[in-house]
Amino acid sequence: MFDWWDEIDKSQECQRFIFHLLAVSYAFVSFGALVQLCRIQQRVPEYGWTTQKVFHLMNFVVNGLRAVLFGFYKTVFLVKSKALEMVLLDLPNLLFFSTYMLLVLFWAEIYYQARSLPINKLRPAYYSINGFMYFAQACIWISVRLSHSPIAIEFARLFISASEEVMDIFRVLSDLKGAGLVYLHLHFAVISLCAAFGFILYGGRLFFMLRRFPIESRGRQKKLFEVGFVTGICCACFLLRCFMVMASVLNKNADVDVLYHPLLNLIYYMLVEILPSALVLFILRKLPPKRVSDQYYPIR
Repeated sequence: MFDWWDEIDKSQECQRFIFHLLAVSYAFVSFGALVQLCRIQQRVPEYGWTTQKVFHLMNFVVNGLRAVLFGFYKTVFLVKSKALEMVLLDLPNLLFFSTYMLLVLFWAEIYYQARSLPINKLRPAYYSINGFMYFAQACIWISVRLSHSPIAIEFARLFISASEEVMDIFRVLSDLKGAGLVYLHLHFAVISLCAAFGFILYGGRLFFMLRRFPIESRGRQKKLFEVGFVTGICCACFLLRCFMVMASVLNKNADVDVLYHPLLNLIYYMLVEILPSALVLFILRKLPPKRVSDQYYPIR
């Protein structure tokens, strides 16, 4: 029944078409983020690097990096060093997480300020979470480079406080794919789950706070639309990413970061990165208001 799927996976022409299609799609989203960044800079150049500008810059970098990797897919997937291949494929995932956690941070600051709560701990928390995430990922890359089983298992003991039963399960999974690779997938699953929780927590809080706002206005309705749709889109894409990562741990046929699964790569990256990024950039396309000169005042 699924012979056509296997035929597509084995076809060199289909591989080339699908991976180049992904490269073009990522390049299109990256270009859109760059255009929006330039528009914002021309609108309010005096504000420096605001959260909105950094968000669009990081979108440009993440999608541009993906476009380059899929454009040279044979070089990336067939690289001799497994650790180097993991770095090339996993770095955009980390940057994607940091990009959209920046949006969660922005919403959290708005919510805390509206509630007259201190916001001085939010940015340090964002930097600390990202710093720990990149540090843990670097340790995984190093462990995979050194060994595929004993060192990675000992490294996993340092980061997973689990019972003997959980460690037995981890050892079984390690026999299937290598402890370093298994822990890598678990790491990304936890990251995706935390990102989805962050959007539900602060996106939901901000949405219901705006909904309870007593004044009916067009601006309020547009902001409700933005927060609600962006929260739903981002939460869905991170939950889907978590599900797919866990599925790839249990079934090697569900692994997307391989050369011989081009159709699965197309569906996965379209649903978890390309379409969500394009929709979020479109929804958040509104430019910030122009700054009023100190010497002139608008007529009321």
